[in-house]
Amino acid sequence: MPTWSLRRRPGRTLGLLLLLTVSFLVLRSWLLQDPDMKLRTTYHGFTKAVDLYFDHLMSRVVPLQYKYGGPIIAVQVENEYGSYNKDRAYMPYIKKALEDRGIIEMLLTSDNKDGLQKGVVDGVLATINLQSQQELKELNSVLISIQGIQPKMVMEYWTGWFDSWGGPHNILDSSEVLQTVSAITKAGSSINLYMFHGGTNFGFINGAMHFNDYKADVTSYDYDAILTEAGDYTAKYTKLRQLFGTISGIPPPPPPELILKMIYEPMRPSFYLSLWDAILFMDDPFTSEIPVNMENLPVNNGNGQAFGYVLYETTIFSSGVLSGLVRDRGQVFLNKVSIGFLDYKTTKITIPLTQGYTILRILVENRGRVNYGNNIDTQRKGLIGNLYLNNNPLKNFKIYSLDMTKKFFQRFIADKWSMIPKEPTFPAFFLGALSVGIYPSDTFLKLEGWVKGVVFVNDKNLGRYWNIGPQETLYLPGVWLDKGLNKVIIFEETMAGSVVQSTDTPYLGRNQYVN
Repeated sequence: MPTWSLRRRPGRTLGLLLLLTVSFLVLRSWLLQDPDMKLRTTYHGFTKAVDLYFDHLMSRVVPLQYKYGGPIIAVQVENEYGSYNKDRAYMPYIKKALEDRGIIEMLLTSDNKDGLQKGVVDGVLATINLQSQQELKELNSVLISIQGIQPKMVMEYWTGWFDSWGGPHNILDSSEVLQTVSAITKAGSSINLYMFHGGTNFGFINGAMHFNDYKADVTSYDYDAILTEAGDYTAKYTKLRQLFGTISGIPPPPPPELILKMIYEPMRPSFYLSLWDAILFMDDPFTSEIPVNMENLPVNNGNGQAFGYVLYETTIFSSGVLSGLVRDRGQVFLNKVSIGFLDYKTTKITIPLTQGYTILRILVENRGRVNYGNNIDTQRKGLIGNLYLNNNPLKNFKIYSLDMTKKFFQRFIADKWSMIPKEPTFPAFFLGALSVGIYPSDTFLKLEGWVKGVVFVNDKNLGRYWNIGPQETLYLPGVWLDKGLNKVIIFEETMAGSVVQSTDTPYLGRNQYVN
């Protein structure tokens, strides 16, 4: 990921250098097909995948290094590994893997206060991640004790923070940001602003955190960053622009003009397809005696399913207590009637009296994999292990892969949709058209009256919405839109609103508009 480094030079001027901190290790869901997988260690199954990946990737990266005339002046070995620290041989292995494949520029590590002392590697420059001036003082002291007098860099200065569903919208005051950035530069450190622009977790790519409780990130990665999710200026931008201009002694150039935001006419869905009808038009389900987690489903050329939902079906003949390990959230149905949810906190649900043959269905959503902390090895999604009724394991499942990709929706041709009934059956897909003028522009969709689901625009997955907040609008870039009518599909789990509104103002938290 290219980031900007502000490096102090003699005479109190600032030089602007391009620093490429390469996040080489992108963890793929298929790694979890191995039941013994130990991610971010020297476990053979992991290093085999890393070596193969590096063999392909480094042949492209090596020629781009500074010594060969390219822009890469440094390479980050790993990210905050000291906070994980499951295998002391792992970081030296990654360092050697990079060097053996031709990486010759300066190597870096990057750690926060929880992992700095455990994250250092011989021959690699340690850098720090922080948000406060107190952390700056503490971590700089640790750095000196670890590596003596070396160039200093704050690899991640956290200009805000990400949000989780059901939590508050996180805000960091612009005056505090200014004071901390000023302190960092006065301490002689280079600085990388994380984030300068956060952007959006489009589709299903949001992550999650899991310490005491599992918390999935919202679709917006606005982060209360220097620029908003849509690229607009903030008070932080204005103040930092003035600070850097003062330090450099060079007036900054005029900033680019902002992109126009548009309010379109409300979109009223016209057509409908219940999930129970939709599965009739899908490929034959996978059958298994026991539940199979998402990553191990026999789809995508053996790579399993990475994101989305999985629907499990089996038959039951009695009432009782249903229990099982559901990751991350499972809506339970008897035939087509929802009776509740299973998740991390609710692991049991009562099945009411049934009359003979009944189809038990569980629609499981992968809400996002944990990307920090000690739980990364346990990020398999779907039903994990057996599902029990009165402590007896259920058998003979039909399993539908609902990855909701473009290919997934291509099977729902025009004659499969019907007019929206007075009382729709949920979950369901709703189809409408957003009318756009001659110049498509950015906008924000507001789903007031809708509860929880996913929005798709012109076959692209815009992201999730959920009325528990804090996020209440979805950023829709103008480049996603075409002149005229634009297809919008909404997958709603429990209750639909009548319209989807368009606004020119993002609403990311209760009583908190971004400006």
